[in-house]
Amino acid sequence: MAWNEPGGNSDKNDDDGRKNGNKDRDPWSQQDQGPPDLDEALNKLKSQLSGIFGGSGGGRGGNSSGGEVPKGLIVLLVAALSLVWVFAGFYQVDEKERTVILRLGEYHDTVGPGLHWNPLFIDQRYSVLVTQEQDYHARGLMLTEDENIVEVPISVQYKVPDPKKFVLNVRDPITSLKHATDSAIRHVVGSTLSSDVLSEGRQAMAQETQERLQRYLDSYETGIAITLVNILKAEPPAAVKSAFDDVISAKEDKDRFVNEAKTYANGVVPEARGKAQRIIQEAIGYRERLVAEADGEAQRFNQLYTEYRKAPEVTRERLYLNSVEKVMSSVSKVLIDVEGGNNMMYLPLDKLTSQTPTAVAAGGSSQQSDMVSQVANEVIDRLRREQARTRRPEGR
Repeated sequence: MAWNEPGGNSDKNDDDGRKNGNKDRDPWSQQDQGPPDLDEALNKLKSQLSGIFGGSGGGRGGNSSGGEVPKGLIVLLVAALSLVWVFAGFYQVDEKERTVILRLGEYHDTVGPGLHWNPLFIDQRYSVLVTQEQDYHARGLMLTEDENIVEVPISVQYKVPDPKKFVLNVRDPITSLKHATDSAIRHVVGSTLSSDVLSEGRQAMAQETQERLQRYLDSYETGIAITLVNILKAEPPAAVKSAFDDVISAKEDKDRFVNEAKTYANGVVPEARGKAQRIIQEAIGYRERLVAEADGEAQRFNQLYTEYRKAPEVTRERLYLNSVEKVMSSVSKVLIDVEGGNNMMYLPLDKLTSQTPTAVAAGGSSQQSDMVSQVANEVIDRLRREQARTRRPEGR
């Protein structure tokens, strides 16, 4: 307080006035009616903190040492900040992740699953999924080799086996993956006919796209491995979709007709081949039979010639009888010439043979034998009459 301030002349009176609640102050003093002094409030706070941490009091009367910060408070604040810094450095890495550590901006280490610690504000951590497959979908209008426009949707599945390259070599590896995918699929579609893109060529296109995309990513050193590329059903633009549908329908009809023709050919050709083989086998059998018969006849003739040389008359008679027997066995009518006569006897064997089964069915074996006996008797009687007739002219 200033020395010329009314209401007191010494520090002692001032302290007594503060202790008594300013009751003994001069009522005409206007300073006590204003706001509290800022220096006084700071001194009170410092005194209380010093009492808590074991320091000396701020002193009375505005001691000059009251403006210094206590050392205990500084130590406490430093210890608290250190604990916060230490605990903030602990972190957990999941089983499917790997964490890349940069120390002061330079690569330091790649840590695996578990609890780890790195100094805060010194190390930077980047966690990357390495075991879980991730996917990326895209679609766009593309120009085919035959200058048709098609809309091709594509799905890409990938992993990140090398997190260091994934974090450090490329600024934005996912964007690089998208650009590389677009370049690869456009290159493949541009070298493929629209009919293959829209129908059966998608599997080959997907395989070629995966190989080309992996080469791009390896050249960029992104650390990404492509596991599967799937090209979904491509569609023509809406403006020309009806024309494309007609083309596809015509192609399907052509394939159907070709398949039907192949089915018919598969049914007819084996049958024709079987018939041809059967005819060939029959011809071979016929040839072998004729050759065998000719060989048999030749051998038979040789044997007959040998016997003929031994007994010509007997052999000639035997050959004659065999020939007559062979001829007569296939003849249904027989004419019998009587020696020395001019008449010939006719035997209708065809009618007799046709009546014999009827008689057998009607009367049994006894009637058949009677019929044979009757025919034989008639033949004998007729032969006798013919002989008698031939003898009478001779006797006259």
